[in-house]
Amino acid sequence: MITGIDPFDHASFVVAHDETNAFEAVVPPIVQTSLFTFETYDEMVATYRGEKTRPVYSRGLNPTVRHFEDMLAKLEGGEDALAFGSGMAAISSTVITFIEPGDRIVAVKHLYPDAFRLFGTLLKRMKVDVTYVDGTDLEAVEKAMPGAKLFYMESPTSWIMEPHDVAALSVIAKKHGAVSVIDNSWASPIFQRPLSLGVDLVLHSASKYLGGHSDVVAGVVTGSKDLIDRIRGEALPYLGGKMSPFDAWLLIRGLRTLPIRMKAHEAAGLDIARRLQARPEVEKVNHPGLANQLPPGLSGTSGLFSFVFREGVDIRAFADKLQLFKLGVSWGGHESLIVPGQVVLQQKAQPNSAHAFGMHPRSVRLHVGLEGTEALWRDLEEAIDAARQP
Repeated sequence: MITGIDPFDHASFVVAHDETNAFEAVVPPIVQTSLFTFETYDEMVATYRGEKTRPVYSRGLNPTVRHFEDMLAKLEGGEDALAFGSGMAAISSTVITFIEPGDRIVAVKHLYPDAFRLFGTLLKRMKVDVTYVDGTDLEAVEKAMPGAKLFYMESPTSWIMEPHDVAALSVIAKKHGAVSVIDNSWASPIFQRPLSLGVDLVLHSASKYLGGHSDVVAGVVTGSKDLIDRIRGEALPYLGGKMSPFDAWLLIRGLRTLPIRMKAHEAAGLDIARRLQARPEVEKVNHPGLANQLPPGLSGTSGLFSFVFREGVDIRAFADKLQLFKLGVSWGGHESLIVPGQVVLQQKAQPNSAHAFGMHPRSVRLHVGLEGTEALWRDLEEAIDAARQP
């Protein structure tokens, strides 16, 4: 268990409690305004000079958004955080802040597909080179790192859920002067806190477990004040990927139940993964919790994993037979979802995307929600039985 955070001890989860909400409200009010006025000319001048920090325009600073940023920074152990209107806004704004044309990025293989596409389209046009490495091979990472400006990680990785020794990877990045960035959406701060492992910046698709209710699209990055100030000053005002006050309010709600939800997703996901592993129709289950032990720094698992069907199962029939598991992208909410790898591989993308994402053509990604393990397993079993080909 992560030091200082016990999912069953709400007293230790200090960011879930507010001391000074306006009107002594239990839930912080939504400050739904586009701009903020000044009492005096001198106050406005001091603010524009940078001598005073206060809200001016909600594209840059909003009290409700700031409340969420403070909560997330405390939960991840960061000095500051910056929220965005989507996970991709957080990723693109963070990466663009620390690179220039001609620079090189080292990234682990099997990234979130849209991050991979960002690197292969926009960054390619910026003349930024991206080198992909096996994150489990420390020697390969060390060999690739000299001259890199930024090191981009996911752990576990998308689709194949491959966990890495994040602490060891961050040491290599620091040795070569590269800014290290990791997407921590899968584990959440409850099961992994990369800043404590030496990583410089931690990203989240807040649409996932941080929100937890599938009613918000958002992103956030946290780290040292100096690095966050750079993103706040060099990317946020001009790329405009701001978070709305209402979305921030929904995320504040989500953070309050995050420890309990993560334990529930972990238990249900691992149970379903073990049952799938025992089915003869399943060739492989990609779930870090099925290994003998988790890598250093990862103290638990979530409800997202993938598996590969053997030949003899009609994946279309399997998907259409499911009742509780819905066909849908994203994950992290109360509902259970599936995405067949075949569908994603038909999306327009760069050549060799299957290799880059790690998707087997017969893979299926599951998000195990909160509907109840036994009901979800019956749904899967009935769908597998119906999809078996003679």
